[in-house]
Amino acid sequence: MNPAHDPQTIPEPVPDGSRGRQAATIAETVGAVLAHAGDATSPKTAADAAEIRAITDAMVRLLVGAPLRSDGQLTIKSLAEEAGLRRNKLTHKHTGLKDLFYALVKAQQGPPKAFTDKERELSEQQKKDLARVRAERDSLRSKTQQLARIVHVLEVENHQLRASAGADGVVRVMPVRR
Repeated sequence: MNPAHDPQTIPEPVPDGSRGRQAATIAETVGAVLAHAGDATSPKTAADAAEIRAITDAMVRLLVGAPLRSDGQLTIKSLAEEAGLRRNKLTHKHTGLKDLFYALVKAQQGPPKAFTDKERELSEQQKKDLARVRAERDSLRSKTQQLARIVHVLEVENHQLRASAGADGVVRVMPVRR
């Protein structure tokens, strides 16, 4: 028997570089156990066992990064396409395998990378620049509104001067007192 199919064998820890292979080994082991359990329960579940094998084989291919029938994304839609099944087989019938797939995908992605000091400084500088640019934008917006009010007042005054000019249309300048 293949050690990956033996339920008593626990996969050895693998370096972070091969998380996909470790996840694929887990998927293959779980799938073999489920398929054997399906074979042992009753003869009418042979189709279920075949579906389980197809799903776990598809999981292995997707997690390793060698898809045959799908786009290779780590989604349920791609998993169903890769297994040659309809998506509702995973979302309604084999929900345990769906949950296992999501868990393996999450484990494969690993913990988020910590920021370096340089990245943190760059982020702080970008936040300061953004605050400065926003303040400048707000200042320009208020100046634009003020200029629009000034233009409007000048248009009203111009209209009043033209209306008071009389019939000849000549605007006369008033003498300035000193």
